[in-house]
Amino acid sequence: MPTPAPSRKREGRLSDAVAWFADVGIADRPTVGGKGGSLGELTSAGIAVPPGFVVTTSAFESFLQALEARDSIRDKVEALDPSDLGAATKLSEQLRARVMEEPIPAEVEQAIMAAMRELCPNGEPVAVRSSATTEDAEDASFAGLQDTFLWVLTPQDMAQKVRECWGSLYSVESMTYRRKQGFPEAQVAMAVVVQQMVDAKCAGVMFTRSPTTGDKSVITVEGAWGLGSSVVSGEVTPDKWVIGKITGEISQRDISDKHARQVPADGGGIIEVENEADIRSAPCLTDAELGALREVGRKIERHYGKPQDIEWALDQQGNVLLLQSRPETVWAMRDAEA
Repeated sequence: MPTPAPSRKREGRLSDAVAWFADVGIADRPTVGGKGGSLGELTSAGIAVPPGFVVTTSAFESFLQALEARDSIRDKVEALDPSDLGAATKLSEQLRARVMEEPIPAEVEQAIMAAMRELCPNGEPVAVRSSATTEDAEDASFAGLQDTFLWVLTPQDMAQKVRECWGSLYSVESMTYRRKQGFPEAQVAMAVVVQQMVDAKCAGVMFTRSPTTGDKSVITVEGAWGLGSSVVSGEVTPDKWVIGKITGEISQRDISDKHARQVPADGGGIIEVENEADIRSAPCLTDAELGALREVGRKIERHYGKPQDIEWALDQQGNVLLLQSRPETVWAMRDAEA
């Protein structure tokens, strides 16, 4: 199995608060979280990833330290009974309100806003995505438990969304999951990925092991028109293909009626629009595009040495861009228990 790329700190580019994708890898998960480490790792492996940076756990810790100085946060989460939904809801409301009211430390805010201006000199939109240190571990999946914000337009909005991502660490779902898994709260921190948005023609997910049968000889691709958020959230039934990993033979094609897609909204954020009749039941990917996705999926699996759960997008020019890759967990855990 390949050794994950070591940290690649470039002089003058990696501050305590900000780490660029090109400077980090999976080994830096304690600093940049699972998503940030993965995007850095993919970047260094030569996979096409939209550029970006990570607001590090150091930035989060300096923010949390000011909150903890007035009243504990981590102790309260540690004491939570995960089966007491009422108590978890009350605590979540309290902690998230405190996070939203607390000013970001001045040096952190200056660093992340400067990074945003460097990343997006012409006002390009970004995605702001939570990247918890406990996320994408091989024995647990935190996917979907923290917040993501799409088509964020200004440095000021980005800084606000970073704060909201920090607050999502204290959602009911995230806190109770951590308590049930027994993660020590002192080891839990939130990094935040800030990444240039892809104006996606279509997007979706790809599994380098069948999610339904566990078959390692196939790649399953799911996709729909527009941004991938509609697929990940389950709001649109995606098209689905099963492809031979070695042969490239497409053994299954399920083309769905994709009634709507998510697209950028004027002024930031995303909206859902109805799909035109001529594309509702048309496949969102050509066979050539499926072949390109298969090649990227194989390359990522070879790099990590194990099956992956991948988020992808095709831009308006048809280029494949990778938004995330995490270890496949469902069948891996079944294999471990066998």
